[in-house]
Amino acid sequence: MSLIKKSLLSISIVSLALLLMSAAWRTDFSRAKEEAKEKNRNILLSFSGSDWCIPCIKTRKEIFEKEPFTKFAETNLILVNADFPRLKKNRLSKELTRQNEALAEQYNKEGVFPCTLLLDANGKVLKQWHGYPGVTPEVFVTQIKEFEHAH
Repeated sequence: MSLIKKSLLSISIVSLALLLMSAAWRTDFSRAKEEAKEKNRNILLSFSGSDWCIPCIKTRKEIFEKEPFTKFAETNLILVNADFPRLKKNRLSKELTRQNEALAEQYNKEGVFPCTLLLDANGKVLKQWHGYPGVTPEVFVTQIKEFEHAH
């Protein structure tokens, strides 16, 4: 692998890591459930195809990255992303791929993308959105708030 390709790969990995950290999205569902129980929060689980699914990208950009959602999520939710990228350069580790497939088997058997679920700390489904939610970030937060006391 050339030095340029290695550098670009490193930059891509660092950029993805920073994006995940800045938005507080986790990839370890077991740890997220533990954290949800510790902090008495619900979990928002998002199934996405980050490099091929246009509605997934739209959901991320128009809802998950907007301030009304990020501010609310920061103190009220544990965010988990189960990503299913298709491009070889974005391939996840085998362990993470297996974990995401197991989550899909449990929560997204139909293989809908995007699929967003609000879960309690034990993993019980409280609400789900199949496809692009088609609402503003403010309305999306309001829909989540309906389940605030279901921890």
